[in-house]
This record gives sequence, C-alpha cells and structure tokens, in this order.
Amino acid sequence: MLNRTLEAPVKSGIVYVVDDDAAVRDSLSWLLENNGFKTSCHESAERFLMALTNSDTSVTACALLDVRLPGMSGIELQEKLIEQGHLLPVAFVSGHGEVKLAVQALKQGAHDFIQKPFTEEAICGLISQMLNKAYLNQQQNSEVKKAQSKLQGLTKREKEVLECVVAGCTNKQVAENLNISLKTVEAHRANVMNKLGVN
Repeated sequence: MLNRTLEAPVKSGIVYVVDDDAAVRDSLSWLLENNGFKTSCHESAERFLMALTNSDTSVTACALLDVRLPGMSGIELQEKLIEQGHLLPVAFVSGHGEVKLAVQALKQGAHDFIQKPFTEEAICGLISQMLNKAYLNQQQNSEVKKAQSKLQGLTKREKEVLECVVAGCTNKQVAENLNISLKTVEAHRANVMNKLGVN
C-alpha cells in the first residue's frame, strides 16, 4: 500500500470503475480502497449511466473506463457523458493499446489513457490527479453559478451601467451613453457594486 497523505477532496471523492470483467473490477476496487479511495463499480456503460442519474452530483468523482465494453463502448460512454453535461474527469484503462482510440479519447478530453498492466503507484497517482481536477472544476462551476445568480438580480438599467463600467467608461461617459444624469449613474453604480458584493 502507498504511504501518502490524501487531500480532503480526494478522500471524499468516488472513483467509478466501469469494466465488464468482474476480476478487473474487483482488483481495481481492492487496490483503490486499500489506498484510501471510495469506489463504485459497474459492468457496463448503460448501468453506469443509470447509477449516475441517481447519484449526488455535489460529490467529487472521476471515472476509470475500459475501452471495450459490451453494448456502448468506453469511447461512446465518454461522448455520452460530455453530451449529458457530466464534468467528471475520465481515464481509460485498456489491454488494447490502439493508438487511434487513445488519440480519440484524449481529443475528447480524457485525462489519460493507460495500458494494462499498470503499477499501483501509477493508478493511484492518476486517481489523485483526476479527483483533484474534479474538485477544482466543482469549485469553479460553483463560483460561476453564484456570479450568474448575482447578475440576474440586477435591473435592466443596472446591467447597462455595468456593461459601460466593464468597458472602461467613466461615470460621465456612462451618463452620456445612456442619456441619464451623473447622479443617476452613481446611484446605479453603487447598487451594482452592492448587489455583486464588489468594491
């Protein structure tokens, strides 16, 4: 077992293992859980997608996918995840090191494409990287949603004032552009800053 301190988002994250080979699922699950990771194993892309629809999206997660799965392939599953807006980092584990598939997976945003056999250190390092990436993605998305929510709270006129300010206009220029008084601009600007929580 690897001796290293796992960061909080890594410890609380889930590693989805999607492989049609029960022995591979069991060995990956055993290896990862012995290194402090939580796993959720699935035998097909379809079962994984079904489980994902019922999962808590606020939990940090990543996925290890086999390239060759019965029914929907690993590459097709990756495409489906992108299509459905799932942002979890994905890596492929395969015994079939086909360059064409690896290139396609990486072009579609896969974190990595590794061949069996792999070392314990390599797979645990990969999982740590992916869970940290997933955690950072969640934080960024949360910040974007907060900002969007604050912007929606602005009136039409406040949005117009904000657009001028962001474009580098002075209060006087904003007043001229919007055909309003300087005092009105100052009032709207103060409201915008207050609602957005900025200086």
